[in-house]
Amino acid sequence: MMAFSIILALGSNLGDKRQNIALALDKIEERIGRITSLSALYDTIPAGFFSKQNFINCVCEVDTYLNVYDIFASTQEIEKEMGRTIKSKEGKYTDRIIDIDLIMAGDLIIHTPDLTIPHPLFHTRDFVLTPLCEITPDKVHPILGKTIRQLKEELDQKRNYSH
Repeated sequence: MMAFSIILALGSNLGDKRQNIALALDKIEERIGRITSLSALYDTIPAGFFSKQNFINCVCEVDTYLNVYDIFASTQEIEKEMGRTIKSKEGKYTDRIIDIDLIMAGDLIIHTPDLTIPHPLFHTRDFVLTPLCEITPDKVHPILGKTIRQLKEELDQKRNYSH
């Protein structure tokens, strides 16, 4: 079986945020695969809800032999182990110790009730696109057909236009 590359986005806005990210990255290496690229850590304001706690966000690229459903199950398990009890539902977000989103898995396109790949909102989120642009600007979104750099530029233009 061939290894393939996935992109995970991590975020934390509770407790020792940097330590939470570091622990999650260790668990990803143990259970999912080898981290081949890791962005810087970004301090970001919460998106989609109000909180006094800023997030620390990053993205990583991981080479794995697992199938996407096992990867997704592993990310959920890691979140639970680290103390995340409440999952975001129907666009209602809350503070969290750790959040691990499966952003892309090679060129796979999956749409099931439990899993959508590529992540359906990542191209609208600066806290994913900025670190993603740092590590893999030329990767192409398999549905939108645009590079990460192009998606980031479009998002920046929208934001500048709306201000």
